[in-house]
Amino acid sequence: MASEDGIDGQQKASLSQNPHATREPRENNLEMAIGHEVRTYRKALGITVTDLAAATGISVGMLSKIENGNISPSLTSLQLLSKALGVPLTAFFRRFEEPRNAVFVKAGEGVNIERRGTRAGHQYSLLGHIDNNSSGVTVEPYLITLTAESDVFPTFQHEGMEFLYMLEGEVVYRHGEQLFTMQAGDSLFFDADAPHGPEELVTLPARYLSIISYPHKRVGND
Repeated sequence: MASEDGIDGQQKASLSQNPHATREPRENNLEMAIGHEVRTYRKALGITVTDLAAATGISVGMLSKIENGNISPSLTSLQLLSKALGVPLTAFFRRFEEPRNAVFVKAGEGVNIERRGTRAGHQYSLLGHIDNNSSGVTVEPYLITLTAESDVFPTFQHEGMEFLYMLEGEVVYRHGEQLFTMQAGDSLFFDADAPHGPEELVTLPARYLSIISYPHKRVGND
């Protein structure tokens, strides 16, 4: 049975990521990041630099430079260290912090996008977009404004997930065979691979946020 907030216990249990968690400090310098990881894994095994040199064939002096971030190790050296320390090659880059992007959009300055239904009084304003982000997921946040009565109700269907949050007005929204009456403060989260879209415009103007997410290098349709 669903709980009062609409999310049952099983769904809550599946939310394993803490959105307020912090991570240990990252390095902006690649050599320092690699050196830190090599030293950490070596000490975890309880071996000395001399031991690691014997296991890899890399000189003690070179290993000291690597661990201190004074030199950029070759791919061959990293492969030898990976094998000797028993960790994947990617483990050495764990602390390296690549630049992360952010997009700030002032009120009313979103990019208007042509979508099915635009001519029927449906306005789509893209609020931000980041290419090549680190998550492996593309997210498209839209502010959708419905201002005109219309008999044309575009139906969308695309891969990914979509989240709607009603800001103003009242709309009956279809997802598959279900209809949801949405008013200010209501939200709808759904698998976007089912046909969906506004079914009835009850109170205009109507505005809602639409946040679409899908894997990288895929293109959403609405």
